[in-house]
Amino acid sequence: MRIEIKIDETCAEPKVLILTDRITDEVNDLFRKLSETQPQAIAGFRGDQCAILEPDAVIRFYGANQKVYAQTKEGEYTVRMRLYELAERLEPRAFVRISNSEIINMKKVVNLDLRLTGTIVVRLIDGETSYVSRRYVTKIKRYLGI
Repeated sequence: MRIEIKIDETCAEPKVLILTDRITDEVNDLFRKLSETQPQAIAGFRGDQCAILEPDAVIRFYGANQKVYAQTKEGEYTVRMRLYELAERLEPRAFVRISNSEIINMKKVVNLDLRLTGTIVVRLIDGETSYVSRRYVTKIKRYLGI
């Protein structure tokens, strides 16, 4: 797929045009992604309080005890979405799924320890340690370009 950007000073608002010889799954996916207007904020609950969580403030999302939690510097919040819904909604350049029960914000990673065979140890800015499951190691390495 080729991507072009043309600057037209008479254009008042950005316009996307898809030129193709036929409709394919790739074209449909691209159209769907461009058409979606996902809200950026996520509702987090702590007791009877609801907080609006900006994705950049979230260190990780994880599942435990049949619930999904968002961990921030301010603490943990319960999120009323499933992890797969969050994975679809979050920015793929910043958030990466590292196991069936956890999605991390790569901007909040301090370091990655690759010494353990078959897995990766992730240290986050809040001092937490997470482990990339074997199933997701290749995806993380591809994300990092290693």
